[in-house]
Amino acid sequence: MNIRKEEKSDYEQVFKLIEKAFENEGYSDNREQFLVERLRKADSFVPELSLVFEMNGLIVGYILLTKIKINHSDFFYDSLALAPVAVLPNYQGNGIGGHLIEFAHKKAKELGFESIILLGHPTYYPKFGYRKAAEFDIQLPFKVPDENCMAIELIEDALKNVNGMVEYPKEFYL
Repeated sequence: MNIRKEEKSDYEQVFKLIEKAFENEGYSDNREQFLVERLRKADSFVPELSLVFEMNGLIVGYILLTKIKINHSDFFYDSLALAPVAVLPNYQGNGIGGHLIEFAHKKAKELGFESIILLGHPTYYPKFGYRKAAEFDIQLPFKVPDENCMAIELIEDALKNVNGMVEYPKEFYL
């Protein structure tokens, strides 16, 4: 088992992995793989936070953290968005997603990032320290249930005085 930075030679395999991982998810638009393609070309892309999980030479998991802003009265706070985390269906339920999340948190912190925002399953992400973004008075720019909008502080009190609207890179909307 190995978690490493994604390389260009991995792109096709990662595309198929994401496609497979989300094909039966009811909440998904089944286009996450195209989002990743767009984000790789964006200014918000951080190559060190595009990570793959390998087992016996096969990429079975993937995670991407992308730079975002939190806008409070035209004062912008830097943060990251977690989107997506994906594991091949035959490997789900074995902790691979959790390993990717924990590794990505550590790497993001090493790179100087202090928080992460995500839209996801309300019963899964709290295991890793995520709380409702509303607790920090942080909102997403679209309507989704509060329990699905979450945030984590990688540094204690990083979001203590941060509040406002998340601004995603334009690539999220194409």
